[in-house]
Amino acid sequence: MSKPVISEVKALNTIAQDTKIKGNIESDGDIRIDGILEGDLDCKGRVVVGPDSKIKGTIRCSSAEIMGFVSGEIIVKDLLSLKGTASIKGNLTMGKLSVEPGARFVGNCKMINDEKAVPEMEPEIK
Repeated sequence: MSKPVISEVKALNTIAQDTKIKGNIESDGDIRIDGILEGDLDCKGRVVVGPDSKIKGTIRCSSAEIMGFVSGEIIVKDLLSLKGTASIKGNLTMGKLSVEPGARFVGNCKMINDEKAVPEMEPEIK
């Protein structure tokens, strides 16, 4: 008999539409934000910013799908996907970029093909 395959399942965190958070968020799993965040988001997994969401702060993650409004820097190790409803005011740094028609951003865009060149996912503790 073969052994069963056991995969590691990380939690999906969700910030609901009528929720407002002031402060920084750190997550080892994936996170979806449909509400308002005033603070930085450090996520080792995937970030989804819903179409009605508003974020003011820096986002650092492995991959991201942006549909809402972000005012701040976005740093993604792999794929950053800007959907048609995305509106971003800030600099973008990513490994790969996908932009749908209608997506808007104001800022500098920097594509990195070397993972070592992407700024660290974990902020420096002082």
